[in-house]
Amino acid sequence: MQTLLVFISGLVFGIGLIISGMSNPAKVINFLDIAGNWDPSLAFVMLGAIPVAFVGFRFIEKQGQTAFHEPLHLPGTKTVNRSLVIGGFVFGAGWAIAGFCPGPALVALGAGYGKAFVFVAAMLGGMLLHDRVYKHFVKDTL
Repeated sequence: MQTLLVFISGLVFGIGLIISGMSNPAKVINFLDIAGNWDPSLAFVMLGAIPVAFVGFRFIEKQGQTAFHEPLHLPGTKTVNRSLVIGGFVFGAGWAIAGFCPGPALVALGAGYGKAFVFVAAMLGGMLLHDRVYKHFVKDTL
């Protein structure tokens, strides 16, 4: 039952990304192109999603456990460190160049969008590089 509910949640998320157009990298790139052909639709999607997520997180925090009665694991620190800043810049650069972030990229991949395959492969490569190389040289990653 848990797997089915997780699947349905992912399906609803993916459908929402498709309906809102956020699986289209051109919409994201146009949102980031403030000086050119700016498209504010991503801001409206975020403004709609933030209150829903806020209410959901507050509810789960009060319960002290997930919807599946598992312990709730939230980040224990709010410290801004070097890894967070570097990661934010790398994430933002990839997002601006490709027009994808991880969730929409997976939706676009499932929809058969060829550029999403390249992005997801590079994203997985970056994750592997982080786990195998970067973590060993930087002490403040977690």
